[in-house]
Formats: sequence, structure tokens, C-alpha cells
Amino acid sequence: MRFLLPLAAAALSVTLPMQSIAQAPRAAATSVADRSRALNRLFEDYWQWTLKQSPETATSVGDTRYNDRWSDYSAAVFNANLQHEAELIAQLGAIDTNGLPEQEQLSATLLMKQFIDDQEGARFKPWEMPVNQFGGPQLTFLQIINMMPFATVKDYDDYIARLNAIPAVFMQVQESMDAGVQDSRTVPQMLMEKAQAQIQKIAAAKPEENAFAGPLAKMPASISAADQKRIRKDAMDAITQKVLPSYDRFGRYLKAQYIPKCRTTLGASALPDGKAYYEFQIRTLTTTNRTADQIHQLGLDEVKRDETEMLAIAKKFNFNDLKSFNDHLKNDPKQHPTSAEQLLDAYKKPLAAMQAKLPELFGRLPKAPLEVKPTPDFRAANSAPADYEQGTPDGKRPGVFNANTYNFAGRTLFTTEAIAYHEGIPGHHLQISISQELTGIPEFRKEGGYTAYQEGWGLYAEHLGKDAGFYQDPLSDYGRLQADIWRAIRLVVDTGVHSKGWTRQQMVDYFHEHSAVDEPSVQAEVDRYIAWPAQALAYKSGQLKILELRERAKQKLGAKFDIRNFHDEVLDSGALPLDILEKRVDTWIAAGGPPQPKS
Repeated sequence: MRFLLPLAAAALSVTLPMQSIAQAPRAAATSVADRSRALNRLFEDYWQWTLKQSPETATSVGDTRYNDRWSDYSAAVFNANLQHEAELIAQLGAIDTNGLPEQEQLSATLLMKQFIDDQEGARFKPWEMPVNQFGGPQLTFLQIINMMPFATVKDYDDYIARLNAIPAVFMQVQESMDAGVQDSRTVPQMLMEKAQAQIQKIAAAKPEENAFAGPLAKMPASISAADQKRIRKDAMDAITQKVLPSYDRFGRYLKAQYIPKCRTTLGASALPDGKAYYEFQIRTLTTTNRTADQIHQLGLDEVKRDETEMLAIAKKFNFNDLKSFNDHLKNDPKQHPTSAEQLLDAYKKPLAAMQAKLPELFGRLPKAPLEVKPTPDFRAANSAPADYEQGTPDGKRPGVFNANTYNFAGRTLFTTEAIAYHEGIPGHHLQISISQELTGIPEFRKEGGYTAYQEGWGLYAEHLGKDAGFYQDPLSDYGRLQADIWRAIRLVVDTGVHSKGWTRQQMVDYFHEHSAVDEPSVQAEVDRYIAWPAQALAYKSGQLKILELRERAKQKLGAKFDIRNFHDEVLDSGALPLDILEKRVDTWIAAGGPPQPKS
């Protein structure tokens, strides 16, 4: 889970003419050393600016300098941020990267791509739809609590300042949403009804039992009794007088003013410039040039491929069709946890086994620890079965595997092994932690990245578990295929709703027809795809590309192929666009697949 604020993509319609990007003036030729210093200074300046403009990002990476504030959601600041990125484009374009180290050239390419995407994305004004049931500041406020340190008086005072600043953020967000109503850019009504219920639930909790009071429950003994008393009073005053009333006001605003004006259509195509917006989302989130129709067909093909493998397993259990086998699994009490603790244990066990296997699969391993915890209550009802929150680069805050124990009895146990590999190791925790620990690349690359790579790697990690000899239980292997077909279904239903006019019920029906995904997940997932166009397309796009590159390397390198070297090559530069990843792997293959140098 990342908090890198999409500064320009969330901005107003200020754009930089594309010819100024292509024809940015080149500085007079200087030495390689001078140009390298100028480029790295720009990278650092950009990163420091990002942390200041997005205090949530700073908190997430362990930088506490801005822990007393939130991002400014006002139109004026969004506009200024977009203009600043336009200025950075000119500065970056003026630096001649010829002859610079390969990683510096790559960093320049990636940053320019990010800026240009931001400029293009501004035309769709996503800042006018900042809230849904799946994301927005109403959830970020609470998520950030888990990332803040609470060791000193200043830590608590920073927190109190953030509590007091929450009403201003809601007002800024409300102004943006009002502008969206005027521009016919609204979130689907049915999603906002869920968000409104979510917000009112937070507002209705007793102040002392609210998640915002959590950091006050146990304070360090190093803080004096007098300070503890003062902190508790100031924090509870902020919670009762500022935080909860602002949640309540915002919830009432949604119910009385915003929701009645929301669109009843579901697909992105219903928005102004909706077709172009969805095409932009596909291109930036998958980092491919596939069309919606091509992705839809790819999904149909992948569903068919997975079903063939799944049917072979079903027949081993004396079922001749997937529907009856899926119904059996849904109704088999042995496949459902009887407690939250049982579900958590089902995730922890395969992680421990995979940990011992990692040296056979990777030359570079992460140093950061991983913890498995229940998904926080405030967002569990609308969340995926599991997700990952990155730790800090220094390891002081571990990475967290959030396992959703909400309605645990409705969830399935045979899918937990695949999910464990995806969210934990060798999936998100391994990839993101290695990225954070890389040397010789700028911070924006260590802490940022591309969804198709990150989620593609997570899905590839599920497949890698099979290659490494796991999924010994046929039902767990069926669960792996269930997880894979889940992502294939995403290609079908996401494009279905956003480009083909599917209804929500069509999405649900397709899930049920082609999978045994549990009911809580189906309901939350289809709403997620409606809320976040094209994001769900990234998983399969990335997984298929990594598998394609691995097979290419095997074929061309033959006996010289080493899975550890391949993985290290894929992971050695952070999360990349898939086309750039492909070029790097092809270069590595041409060089004979050498191992990464020891660091």
C-alpha cells in the first residue's frame, strides 16, 4: 500500500504543450561528472518536494518531518503542483544524459515518463472524485496511524496536530466533489452509499473506543505522567470536538447533497471523455498498448486455460464439472475457518515454509521483517481478502501482511497458500523490501513504481510457489488456480463494465459462473473494479510478461540459465514499466545471463 500522492494527475486542467517536452532546451555540453551531479540533484530535489507535498508518503517511508500535517487537497495547490512538474520537465530535458551511468539514464527516462503521464492525466480531473468506498482521506487518516511512531512527546504532539487538521481536509475534499458535480464527474451512487455508511460508522463510534484513540491506550513509560495526562486530554478533545464531528458532517453531506447527484451508471465510459479516460488508465496501469477489446479477449482465453487445469483436479475428487465442485467447496465446512485465528494461521504456515526455500530462488534477499495481522476493522468490510503495507527502509517498522478476518466463516482455506505467497514472500514483501534496500538509484524509484510490475510480480509469486514444489495439497493447488482465474476474470469484468456496458449483476454472475471465489470477496471485488478503472488489469498483464521473459531466458540461455540470476535481474531496478523491463532482460540474456554483483 503506497501513499505516493499523484500530484499532477490530481490537478486542474493546466497543461504543458507537448512540443516543449520534446524540444526542451539542452544545456551547453558539460563534463559527465557535472551532468551526473545536476541530474542527481534534480532527483533529490524532486523527492524532497514530494515528501513535503505528500506528508503521508513521508510517514510511510519513515520520514517524520511532516508528521504534523496532511496533504493539501485544495484546487490551488493541485494546480501549483502540476505547474511545478511542468517546470521539472524543462529542467530534466535540459540535462544531456548521453554517457551517464545506465541507471541514471533509466532514472531520467522514468521520471520524464511519470511527469508526461501526469500532464496527460490532468485533463480527466480525477481530483474531482477523491472518495469512494475503497479509498480516500477518510481511510488514509486511519491507515497512517499504523505507520506513525509513538515514542516521544513530539510524536504525540504531531499526531494531535494531525487530528486537529482533519476538518480542513474534509472541507477541501468537499469543494472538489462539488466541482465534480458541476463537471458531471461523480462516483457511482451505489459506491458512495457504501462509503457514506463506512464514514458514519467511524463517526458513531464512542470516542474512547474509536481507532483514533488507539495510540493513547498505552504510552511509553519514558513520557512523564504530566505529559501523558496533557496528551490524552488534547488528543481526546481533538477527537471529540474535531475528528468525529467532521466525519459526521462529511457523512451527512454525502447523504443529503452529494449522493443524490451522483451518476447511476457504473462504467468509466459514462464520464466526460470516458472512453479516452479508460484508455489512458489501461495504458498507464498496464504499461502496455493493448486495447480494452484485446484485454477482454485475453481474459476469456486465460479463464479457459485455467478452467482446463482446474477440471483435471476436480476429476481427482470425482467431480466431472467445475460448477458442482465449486459448489461443494463453498458448502464444505472444512474449507471455511471457524475462527479468525485459524485463518491467520493458514496464512502464516506457508510463509514459514517459503522462507526456508528462498535461497534456492533468489541471490538477493530482503532484510526487512514481515508481520501477519488482521485487516483493521475500519476498512475490513470493503477490503480484499488480504493486502500488504510496506515497512520502512530502515526496518524499524516491518512490512505488514493484512489478512482480512471480517466474516471469516464466509472465506475459504484452500486459497490461503496462494494469497500468502502473493502478499508476503516471495511476493509483495520481498519485491518492495528489496526495492527499498537497493543502492545506487534515487529514492523516488525505491519507493514508487508501476502497478503492472508490482502486482504482476505478486501474481508471478503465486505461480513460483508451484515451480518451487509447494501446493502439495491438491486443494491448495486448486486454490492457486482459483487465484489465477480470479485475476483472469478481472480482465473480463473490468473491461466489461468500463467499455462494454456490463451491469454489476453481470460482473457478479461471471464470477460465480467461473470461480469458487467466496461471496464476501466477490461483492467487494466487483465494487473495487467499478471504483478503480483498469487497476485490476495490471495483475495478469505483469504476470504474463514476467513468465514470458523467464521462458525466453530459459530457451536462449539453456544450461546457463539460473533462476536466481533471472530473479535478481528482474528485481534489481525497482518496479519498472513492462516494456522497459523487457528491454533490460533482453540485454541481460544477450550478455549471457550474468549474476548480479554482490552488494
